[in-house]
Amino acid sequence: MIANTNTGSKGSGLSLNVGTAQRKPKLSLHGVLLLDKPIGLSSNDALQKVKRLLRAEKAGHTGTLDPLATGVLPICFGAATKFSQLHLDADKTYEAVALLGVKTSTGDSEGDVIQRRPVNVSAQQLSDVAVQFTGNLEQIPPMYSALKKEGRALYEYAREGIVVERVARSIVIRSLSITDLGEVPAEGADDANAKSGGRKILIRVRCSKGTYIRTLAEDIGEALGCGASLTALRRTVTGEFDESECYTLDELTRMEPREILSCIKAPEVLLADHMVIELDSVEAGKFLSGLRRRGDWPNCNKVVVYGTNPRALLGTAHVVGGELISQRLLNVNEIQTILDQTLEKQNDTSN
Repeated sequence: MIANTNTGSKGSGLSLNVGTAQRKPKLSLHGVLLLDKPIGLSSNDALQKVKRLLRAEKAGHTGTLDPLATGVLPICFGAATKFSQLHLDADKTYEAVALLGVKTSTGDSEGDVIQRRPVNVSAQQLSDVAVQFTGNLEQIPPMYSALKKEGRALYEYAREGIVVERVARSIVIRSLSITDLGEVPAEGADDANAKSGGRKILIRVRCSKGTYIRTLAEDIGEALGCGASLTALRRTVTGEFDESECYTLDELTRMEPREILSCIKAPEVLLADHMVIELDSVEAGKFLSGLRRRGDWPNCNKVVVYGTNPRALLGTAHVVGGELISQRLLNVNEIQTILDQTLEKQNDTSN
């Protein structure tokens, strides 16, 4: 059981001796769990399932995925939620399958087919379009999105058949490749007499935050002269997190509680791109109280601060003119619980 040095506070352990008639208390967990979100669940639904599974006190996610999308969804617990906003700015990588020749009302397979066009696309055209859509672009958000207009989500207007004006947003496509997957049969066509239902392409894209892959697929289809709609979408990378590090809900459900704890990464994984500053115990205490500290540090907007002996995450800051100025700080209970959880995992590994 994870030790709790604060008498009377809620424990952080995953092994609790409670009666069968008692409701199990929520746990004070801190860190990041990389979930492979399944198709059909909203990001919030997936978050709530994981939160209930771990009985976590506080949890959130970084970067929403549509219900039809799968892939990397970082789930943040406790103190890690203080830094989750920083990860929203991270680049994302997606693999998307688009159906050429078919345009739908929503831009994906959930919508009604509103247009069919013949597809006559060469390999050179696919290569040229990939170049055309790489770099700095302006993209108009789709009506079927969660963006707000006068307090309402755009998809609410869309469901009522209302189209509202949207302002184009600047995005960056870092890299883009398009692979021809060939023709697919139309619905209801038998093998002996299959009629073309369109042609699929695989889009691999690394992009900045705020990029709508459905819109990108539609725009690519228009540039090819045939239209397109998305049929599958998977996020394979977000920031430094790769799909190979993720766990599915089924895998987590089969695990013992302590096994799940070992899957949770320390909160500082969200701060990998920050400059590191370490403070001794006296300076650390003053920093945690909100006092500015002075030192021989270069100006930096993104700083992660640690205490020493033992090494412990204290929070984030920035440096201006040699002054270390706090931004988001952990409290003493959070710091101690993280240290306890780290020790617990080290002991489990050594046994």
